[in-house]
Amino acid sequence: MGVAIRSDLATVPDYNIPGTAPDAVLLNSNEGPLPPPPAVVEAITRAAVEGHRYPQWFSDTLVGRLAAGLAVPEERIAVGCGSVSLCRDLVQAFCGPGDEVLCAWRSFDAYPVFARVAGVRAVTVPLDAGHRHDLEAMLAAVTPATRVVFVCNPNNPTGTAVRGRELRAFLDRLPDRILVVLDEAYREFADDPDVPDGIELARERPNVAVLRTFSKAYGLAGVRIGYCVAAPAVVSAVHKVSVPFAVSRLAQAAALAALDRPEEVRSRSAAIVGERRRLQTRLARHGHPVTASQANFVWLPLGEQAVAFADFCARHGVLVRAFPGDGVRVTVGLPEENDAFLSAAGHYRAGTDPTGARGRGADG
Repeated sequence: MGVAIRSDLATVPDYNIPGTAPDAVLLNSNEGPLPPPPAVVEAITRAAVEGHRYPQWFSDTLVGRLAAGLAVPEERIAVGCGSVSLCRDLVQAFCGPGDEVLCAWRSFDAYPVFARVAGVRAVTVPLDAGHRHDLEAMLAAVTPATRVVFVCNPNNPTGTAVRGRELRAFLDRLPDRILVVLDEAYREFADDPDVPDGIELARERPNVAVLRTFSKAYGLAGVRIGYCVAAPAVVSAVHKVSVPFAVSRLAQAAALAALDRPEEVRSRSAAIVGERRRLQTRLARHGHPVTASQANFVWLPLGEQAVAFADFCARHGVLVRAFPGDGVRVTVGLPEENDAFLSAAGHYRAGTDPTGARGRGADG
């Protein structure tokens, strides 16, 4: 190939796209197990009729609705093609050559990737022994080059959460010049009252930006829409680097229709939380290590057994997400899907496999 590709992109890993299989139970992507409500599908269908027209550049109607619901001024809200695109936009808007992006590890895969794609250094800080953000270690990792700090709360893939008092103390000790991005993609599933509301922190602190999404609790993962709440200057910077018309008419219509049904969203989220508790209880009862999750998934810190466990589940027709050397993330699905996973996990623990192979068992 004659054209020159940036040499530093060789260090950027390909995004890990979870596999699929015919008739498999898909518990590997943190998707909602239910399709969007009929009214949301109808809104998408109506919007498709005007698919030949560009959408609103800044999703003005949706911004107005969000502003009213969150009690923040419209100039504090930016809408993007899923919250993940807003992660990228914030890195591009606030980082330049020689700068650093700081995040926990493991956390959301995209944070260090976006840093490297932007040509800046990604600094990762290991989670603590409880698989939570080690905020003291993150503070110690701050340098004069640190420009953006990501705090995923609840954290993906471990489901653990930073509590309000410790997060405020962390923010108090960070230099004001650093933008702190609170990624709250899974907030609707948090049932611990000590998990803070990032919007309140964003109101108080001009260096805090909060990301939320319609992908999880709202069941719109395939539609791609999320939003950022931050100081007006931060939102203005996001607008400068965002892709024009990235948020489609269909996505905007779907989000508006979903916001009209808060009770349904709460009901669906509560059902997921109930199933999450059941999964955690059953897994712990049968000897599987499992963290206390506040998200729509559970985390099994299986270390070197992670890939073997995921492969074993796949042979049982259940796809889960393995993070080699660290653990396995299992999305909470419908009750019957969760039962299929529990059956596979039980056979793995017992060292048996009805498919004909031998399970590795607790000691691998």
